[in-house]
Amino acid sequence: MNLQIDPRTVISPTTNPSAKGTKDDPETMKKLCQDFEAVFIQYMLKSMRKTVPDGGLFEKDNGHDIYQDMLDAQLASDMARTQSTGMADTMYRQMQKLLGDNPETP
Repeated sequence: MNLQIDPRTVISPTTNPSAKGTKDDPETMKKLCQDFEAVFIQYMLKSMRKTVPDGGLFEKDNGHDIYQDMLDAQLASDMARTQSTGMADTMYRQMQKLLGDNPETP
């Protein structure tokens, strides 16, 4: 299965009306790639946490679940911002290449 996605339709000024346009603004595109990586990492952390058996010092309740979700969101955002997985950087370079802004071809 060959699935091709045109980056101009995925990340366009119509998606975010406050954006100047991702092709003209590399910082906006980089931020969107980091946001996508953060969502991916948060989902990964949530999936990993499901494999840990319940138990420990504190009982699980709604407050614990909310706090855990907030902690995962912040960890994911920090990890994406510091390029710990490199996924956002790879996506950014690929988008630049597909949009024709990068004359380099690997």
